[in-house]
Parts: sequence; C-alpha cells; structure tokens
Amino acid sequence: MPQLLNLKRLSVKRNLKRRLTLATATLALAAQAQLPAMAQQAQEADPYTSSDFGAVGLLQTPTARMNSEGHLSVSYSDTDDYRRTALSLQLFDWLEATARYTDLRYYRYSDDQSFSGDQTLKDKGFDVKLRLLQESKWLPEVAVGFQDLGGTGLFGGEYFVASKAWATERLGTFDVHLGLGFGYLGRRDNSYNPFCEITDEFCTRKRGTKPGGGDVEWDKMFKGPAATFGGIEWRTPLEGLRLKAEYDPNDYQSERRSNPIDPENPREIVQDSFWNFGAEYALNQNVNLKLGYQRGNTMTFGFSLRYNLATAYQTKTEPAKRRAKESRAQGFNDLDIQRLSQDLLNESGFRVQHIEATDERVTLYTEQTRYREREVAVDKAARILSNELPEDIKRYEIAEFKDGLGIVQYNINAPYYKSAARSERFFRDEHDAITLSNVRPSHNVRPSHNDNESTSHHESDPKQTSSAGSYSLTPKLSQAFGGPEDFYLYQLALMANGDYSFSDNLRVSGSLGLNIVNNYDKFNFLVDNLDNPLPRVRTRIREYADNQSLWLQNAQLVYSNQLNNNTYYALYGGYLERMFGGVGAEILYRPLNSRVAYGFDLNYVQQRDPDNSFSFEDYDVLTGHASVYWQPEVLPDSLIKVQAGRFLAGDEGVQVDFSHRFASGVRAGAYAALTNVSREDYGEGGFTKGFYISIPFDLFFVRHTLARGTVGWQPITRDGGQMLNRSINLYRTTEARGFHPGQN
Repeated sequence: MPQLLNLKRLSVKRNLKRRLTLATATLALAAQAQLPAMAQQAQEADPYTSSDFGAVGLLQTPTARMNSEGHLSVSYSDTDDYRRTALSLQLFDWLEATARYTDLRYYRYSDDQSFSGDQTLKDKGFDVKLRLLQESKWLPEVAVGFQDLGGTGLFGGEYFVASKAWATERLGTFDVHLGLGFGYLGRRDNSYNPFCEITDEFCTRKRGTKPGGGDVEWDKMFKGPAATFGGIEWRTPLEGLRLKAEYDPNDYQSERRSNPIDPENPREIVQDSFWNFGAEYALNQNVNLKLGYQRGNTMTFGFSLRYNLATAYQTKTEPAKRRAKESRAQGFNDLDIQRLSQDLLNESGFRVQHIEATDERVTLYTEQTRYREREVAVDKAARILSNELPEDIKRYEIAEFKDGLGIVQYNINAPYYKSAARSERFFRDEHDAITLSNVRPSHNVRPSHNDNESTSHHESDPKQTSSAGSYSLTPKLSQAFGGPEDFYLYQLALMANGDYSFSDNLRVSGSLGLNIVNNYDKFNFLVDNLDNPLPRVRTRIREYADNQSLWLQNAQLVYSNQLNNNTYYALYGGYLERMFGGVGAEILYRPLNSRVAYGFDLNYVQQRDPDNSFSFEDYDVLTGHASVYWQPEVLPDSLIKVQAGRFLAGDEGVQVDFSHRFASGVRAGAYAALTNVSREDYGEGGFTKGFYISIPFDLFFVRHTLARGTVGWQPITRDGGQMLNRSINLYRTTEARGFHPGQN
C-alpha cells in the first residue's frame, strides 16, 4: 500500500615547562590547520567543558551537565602521575559516553621488557553518564554515572550528581555541583552509603583490579565507602574564560601499582589539600586550553578539541531545484529522452536505465548515484518531470534499483504536485503528492484495456552515461590501540578497487593493496606454538600486514536477486576478505518502511595464506548468523542489530550492535560479542568489543556523494567473537527501504 513520504527535517615539576611547551605546540598546530574541505558546523551555544577524565565535569569530578546531541570532544590532560587521552560523545541529549586511555607514567606496562619494552603502563576505560532529571526553575539537573566500565577497575566508580546554575547580569553564571561517589570517587569515605539501608552487602566493596579487564563488575556497583564531592564553575563575563573549584572525593592512598619504573623508590601520590582549582579558556569554537592546581602541590594542564557531529554540514554547489512551469510536450514522442535522463542524473542523481510509459503514467527505472538524502533527490526529480512531461500524464513513478534489486518506488501524483508547485492551490504542499511503494516490476507494465487508462505504451532505454565497470584508488588505514608492544599499531595502504557488472544481477569486484608504511612488525602475538586454545583467526594480523607489500585484498563474484517484494538474497564466492576466502549466501526479509528486518547468512570459508594471496591454509570453518535489525520507536534514528550464530574460531554466541544516526548523517555505534569461549581462553579483554563512527563523505565535498568512511576502535584484538568481514550486506544495500517517521 503506498506510504506517505515526509520530506520536511574535549606538582610543579622540573619537566613541567618541557611538557607544557610540547602540548601547547601540538595544540597550536591542530587549532590553525584549516582544511578547505572540512565540514562546517552550526554554532553550538556555550558547550560544557570536560574534566581530566574526558567527560563533562570540573577537574577530577563529574557534573550532571550534558552537551547537545552529537557533541564530540577529544581531550588530553596531564596531572603529572596520569596522562589521560579521552574521546567523549553525546550520543543523545540524555546520554554521554566516554572512551579513555590513561598513561601511568611512573609504571611499566609489564616486568618483561622482551614483551613490552620500555612502554609505560596504559589503562583503558569506558564511562557512561545518564541524565535522570532535567534542570528546571527550582530543581537541579540530576545524573547517574559509571566510571571505568569494563576496564581493569583501576579508576572504577559510580556516582549521583546534581547541578544548578544561577545567572547574573554582570558577574556571569555560577554553576554549582554536588554529588555522592562510590569506588574511586568514594575513597575519602566522608559520607554514609545510603544503599546500606537495603542490605549490608552494600557496605563493603571488593578490593583490587581485574587483570586484563573486559568485564563489567556488577557486584561492586554502589558498594563500599561513599564520599561527598562538589564544586563550582564560574563562567566569567570575560568571554571564553571559566574558573573552577572542587572538593576531591579521592584520598589517593590506594594509587600504588606493580612494576614501578624505580622499584627502589616507588611513586606515591601526596595530597596536601582536598581542594582543586582550575581555569579553562575557549581559544575558539573548537579548542579549549586549561590549567589547574590540584592536591595542593601539583600544576596540571590540558586541552580539548570539540566538534558537533549532529550539526555538521557542507555548503553545496549543486544546481538548485527548478522553478515550476508548464510543459510544452504534447506527447511522449515530443520528449528528448536522452536530455531528460541527463538532467535527472546531473540534478537529482537518478541514473535512468529504462523508461516505460502509458498515456497517463510514466515509470522510470533508476539507480541513485549521489544523494544520501533521498527526499532531496526525489523533490528535484519531481520538479524536472512536472516541467518536462506532457501535462496529461497523471502519475510519475521513480523506481530505484541497486545491484539488480528493486529497493523502493517513489510515486508522484502529477496533478496534485503541479497545482502545489505552481501555487494554484495555496493549501497544498507538493511533498504531500509523493508516496512510497514497492517497485513495479518492469515486465509487469503492460497497456491496460479499461476505461481508466489509455492503451498507448512506450518504452525507451537511454544511452548509459557510465560503463558497466568502475575503478578507484583509495587510502586505507588499519590501526590498533593500547597494545603492549606499542601503544599505536598501524598500516597505511593504497587500495586499487574495481568492479564489473555482467548483468543487473551478476557482478565481480576486487581490491589490491599496496603497503605504504606500517609498524605491525612490533606485534608479538605471532609465535606458532603459542598456547592458544582458539584457532588463530585474527591474531595473525602481523603476518598479513607485514609479509607482503602488494596483496590481493579481495576478489569475488556476486549474484543478487529477489524472491518477492520484501525478500532479497545474494550468492557470492571468492577471496572474501584479507584473511579468508570461500563461498556464502545471505537472505534478508525487509518490508518497506518497517522498523524490523530479519536476515541470515551462511559461509564456508578457509584461511588464506599470509605469504601468498592466492593460496589457502588448512583451517576451514562453517560460519553464519541469524540477524534481527530493529529501529526502536523510543530511540529515534537508532538501530539495534542482534546476530546469533557461529563465529570464525568456531565459537558460538551473540553479537549486539547499537548505533545512532545524527541529523548530519554521521552514525556512531558500539558492539560486543559474547560467545561460549571462557574469559581465560579468550585472554586479555574478556570478550570482543569496539566502537566506530561512520562519516558520510558529502560532509567534506561541495557535491553530494553516497560514499562513507568508518573510523573504528577495538581495544584489543583476540580470536574469540570474530566475524567474517563480508563486503556484501543486503541490509546496507536496501537502506532506502528503512523506516522514516511520518510515512504511513
């Protein structure tokens, strides 16, 4: 049934001077670098600043404040003993997520220098803060937070915090904060733990950290000593300057770690005062500088880079939508089909592959080549059609195809649209004339012999404006953070990509990789006789990255088709990814404009030889997953993907992926795979998890494009919970069928 398309929507020491100079120089370079193609952003009103831990806060303590949705900050802080680098994202206006690495500068990564060299200890952590109550005239903003979730627990803690602001005409704004902390934020033990009233179990908290991390320690939450913390931030009348003061809930009596750099004189943190003070200055819209004096004896400094992903945009040089006018064409034969098709491609991104028409209906079978926002493309195309097609045509149909699959059909009620576009009916909106439906199969369009439709029938195949093949050169950066050998492992390569279509449904594609630079030769996880209970499906990354300078990344033959309007399938085979090759199939059931879709994939794959792109090794596995895709109504523009099945190492379990799309098209997400592999067998990290940000390239160009790039972070790579990296993804291919609010 046609559906209505809504088109409207970061101790004073002798080396402080050197550290401060280095950080300031780095910051200055970042602040002054202005790339011509950088995406713009709408001005964000006075965003809140970050604490030393990366989340919105004062210095060592959090506040209840939240920035606007999409706010991203990358921050660095140096408090002498700890150097923290954090990335914080406001996923919703009520949910803040922070990922952080802490460098413990006076401790080694391990006592085995053959394993980790001279690298200092790095601790990774993940924080979440949720707003419980929004500030009103009389009530404060209230939030609950969880610090160092799933890490080693070194800085693990929980808290409740309230914030209330008072604005004055001449003195600026005073923002007051008061909270109750547990764990790392409760070590001063100056308050009563109210949860002890529930049960005595909340009065004690297990000591120690979790070697390797990876598990959420539910049994510690809100337990043990509690401490009151608080402070004030003064947004001074001097634009960009904020002054901070806070009461620290930590007594720093439990900060000693193993493997000190100087075993004879292990580091101890001395606290001469419970009060910390700081100043932060906004250098410009994107850069903040901060200085502090903490623990009564330590000078601190840092900076943050901030950007709003939700409001990012790029001014375009695309042709504007045409002005409405009456068509001069008397009939289909009067049309210049080639020119019409070229205009549609140039102005709306629709490449016309075939046209069928009766006296009252014109159907264009197309592929969308440039516009991510289909509403804009359809709006432009409808205006072109209404200006050029004969006036007696009652219905325009734009059927969108991709890889031979019918995705969606845009139906335009021509008389209604023209009366609105030409302002003949002031109460009509041209957007209301456009509806969605499943694609009308081309072979089903036949002249009708009834009173409501003419018997004339026309067909046309415009000359293709592009060949059946294409190629491109793209850079590729593979990276890993937080390893013992080196904090940052990377490979920068140049990829040569090509594809060729034998027909609408059958195509071949492949990629060649050329190494430019990498440091994966430092990666130690390579020893063949390593006592590893799982097949080495991902931890041999050093061999694949370092053994060949030129390699075949993938080469595959793909056939895709439909069983019916809502069911799609694909068959594929070849070198499917860098480490595995084989054959597979995928099927997807996705009703038009539905919040839910279901899929299943099954693959028989064999591990590729890292020394020879065309050879295979002995390890093979049958892997596949049943998938559910859900766009929940309570979380607009979000997608929850649950995939259950067998992973590459033969382990079985579930991977859950949550992502949220901002108004700019940027999508941020996180995933975790839980399988039947024990924590001991999996190793450091406990289970596979990671984060990613997918960025549409049209935020950087003055012309629209469908291309995207993804930046990912997986804290540590192990063999459990690893999926096949398939380039075929029917859910992504059929994205235009997804749910859009306002469609009926």
